[in-house]
Order: sequence, then C-alpha cells, then structure tokens
Amino acid sequence: MAYRLYRLFLTLLAPSLSILAAMMMLLSATARAEAPEVISPDLDRRDVKIARIDNENIEIGVYGGIIAIEDFDSSAIAILRADFHINEHIFIEASYGIAKGDKTSFEELITGSQLITDEQRDYTTYDASFGWNLFPGETWLLGKAFKSDFYLIVGGGVTEFGGDKWFTWNAGAGYRLFVTDWLTLRVDVRDHIFNRDLFGEDDQTHNIEISSGISFYF
Repeated sequence: MAYRLYRLFLTLLAPSLSILAAMMMLLSATARAEAPEVISPDLDRRDVKIARIDNENIEIGVYGGIIAIEDFDSSAIAILRADFHINEHIFIEASYGIAKGDKTSFEELITGSQLITDEQRDYTTYDASFGWNLFPGETWLLGKAFKSDFYLIVGGGVTEFGGDKWFTWNAGAGYRLFVTDWLTLRVDVRDHIFNRDLFGEDDQTHNIEISSGISFYF
C-alpha cells in the first residue's frame, strides 16, 4: 500500500517539476534580454606634446661698472664672466676684469706729483668663485612674473696692479633677472681684498666693485 502511494506521489510531482523548470528557464532568458548593454565610449584621442624643458647650464656675460681701488679715485671696469650652474642653487664662476687706476689722493693734492707710472695703473683681475642662489624665486614687473635669483659669491684669484701681482679674495652678492629662458640681467657688488706694499707698507686693501650687464645661457 505504501509503495503505491509513493508511486502516485512521484507521478503527480513530476509534471509540477517540469513546469517549474520551464518557468525558471523562461525567467532567466527574460532577465538576460532586459540586461542593459555595455557601451564602449568612442573617444577621439588627442596627441599630447610634452613641453621641452630647458636645461642650459652655461652662462656667459659681459658687464661694466665702477671699481673703487683703495687710495685711488674710482675707475670704470669691464668684466667678462663665465658660469657653470651645477643645479638650481649652486654655480661656479670664472671672471676676468680690466680697469685703469686713477690718481691717488696725494696726487690730487700735490699738482704734478706721480707716485706710480701710467703702466703701473693698469688694473687686471681674474678669479674663480663659488656661488649660492640664496633666494631663487620670482620678481613681478609690469604685471608679469620673471624668474630671479639673489645670490652670494666668494672666491679667490690674482690682481695685477702697481707693477706687481697680488693674491686676492673676493666676496659679494648679486641679483639675476631672467628676461627670457636664455637672457638675464645681472647686478653685482663685490669686494676684492688683497695685501699690497705699493707705498712701502704692507696694507690690506678693500676694492669695491659695482657692476651690471647681460648674460646668455647655453
């Protein structure tokens, strides 16, 4: 009797399972049909050009100014400088300058006196220096921002004056304004310090130089 009931139950259940499976397949197909289509965007790709970054680190400039040779009147000086910029903050410089010493205070007071010859008044200086851009930044002029540097510099070299050569220390400061990425304006103040015995005594002299000019980057 139990076996007959079991077969009757399976007989009645089989059509129900078939109907349930068909409904699930129908629902699955409907869900796939209603799923949103994934759209691949069709974008126009632009060719991006990477900006060229200047890497010039050699600076060559010509300058003119005034040098106050101690015990002599101020004289005009012409200077040629070459700089190699190691990085944004540090640079090294080679400098060459020429001037002509004017009359001494004694020669100004005593008319006709001459303590040194005209050839001995030729003033030549050449040195190598180490520079530090203390305040690299920007300067605003006429509504525009220009790159600029305020730097300190110190070095050593030789001064030819009074018919002799003197080892010379130099120290000073300067300001550099970039008009373009290859052209700058510079203003420098330096003290050339050397001992000399031009008038019989070994004296330490301070010879102040003020100059300005333009320089080019390569």
